[in-house]
Amino acid sequence: MELIRGLHTLRAHHRECVATIGNFDGVHRGHQAILEQLKTRARALNLPVTVVIFEPQPREYFAGDQAPPRLTRMKEKLRLLKAYGADRVLCLPFNQKLRELSADDFIERVLVDGLGVRHLVVGDDFRFGCDRAGNFDLLKEKGARHGFDVEHTHTFMLDDERVSSTRVRTLLASGNFRQAAHQLGRPYVFMGRVVKDRQLGRTIGIPTANVPLLPGPMALRGVYAVQALLDDGVWYPGVANVGWRPTVGSSRPVLEVHLLDTSPELYGRPMMVMPCARLRGEEKFDGLEAMLAQIKHDIALTRRYFNALPFTGGQMGEASFDDADLTLPVSDRMDTLLASAPLTYASTDHDDG
Repeated sequence: MELIRGLHTLRAHHRECVATIGNFDGVHRGHQAILEQLKTRARALNLPVTVVIFEPQPREYFAGDQAPPRLTRMKEKLRLLKAYGADRVLCLPFNQKLRELSADDFIERVLVDGLGVRHLVVGDDFRFGCDRAGNFDLLKEKGARHGFDVEHTHTFMLDDERVSSTRVRTLLASGNFRQAAHQLGRPYVFMGRVVKDRQLGRTIGIPTANVPLLPGPMALRGVYAVQALLDDGVWYPGVANVGWRPTVGSSRPVLEVHLLDTSPELYGRPMMVMPCARLRGEEKFDGLEAMLAQIKHDIALTRRYFNALPFTGGQMGEASFDDADLTLPVSDRMDTLLASAPLTYASTDHDDG
């Protein structure tokens, strides 16, 4: 897949394509259906599939830290778009210049002169251009004039509910990882490389692997029972804190993972972390002793949760970071791992979690 950064990098060979426009945050099953729509048309026309996205996302530009949290970082979004069939991604910087571009100019400069679009797929409620003046009807009108067809996306429904990034965020925040995975078409995961930090966990007997996260609003924050995939292809059960570590302080959000019953050397190694059940929110403790006591409770609850399953993480089957670029299938076994509500200390029965 080719990444094109900005209109100024478009070349003659980028013209003639089928295209769509959007944020594609999470690349959920609704997005995947759009890509399937595009691929069907692309095969018929023998043209490449081009996805137009924005960086930052428009709501981030306007709302800053009040914008909805991202489901996928830019790097992960690109890998997912590639895995689901995009041939090219045109990433437009969303800035004051683009914000002030009229709807007519957007069509002329991006779709007609830039990409030479032959077929465009967008939602029938799609709005674009300065003050969101452009709409589906304008695209149809301009398409008839410039020689491209415009087709609306098919709404993707799951259990009589529209699949959307907003719905996925709500499910994650409520601890319903099972339903979030069904909406995404894969489990929600973090991915990154383990870095050396202050090694505080080692001093209290609970070593952790630390993966730095990007600043900004977070889709998840708190303590979770997780499965971690290492570069040996094996899943390991663990407990993780996602956030700012309020007791000890942190200059940036971080994912801290303690693996149960194993302490391999992890510095510099890639790690994929799948949250399975929410235990609690982040807390600021009076000191390390109180924090350690709570962590031990978290570990015990995580053990009881995974021990109630008919298999362990290592029995999930080998996997790889190259497996369809994060598109892990929601198998029956993986589905069983994912809770549909936060755990409580009163009950760790998996059906209740």
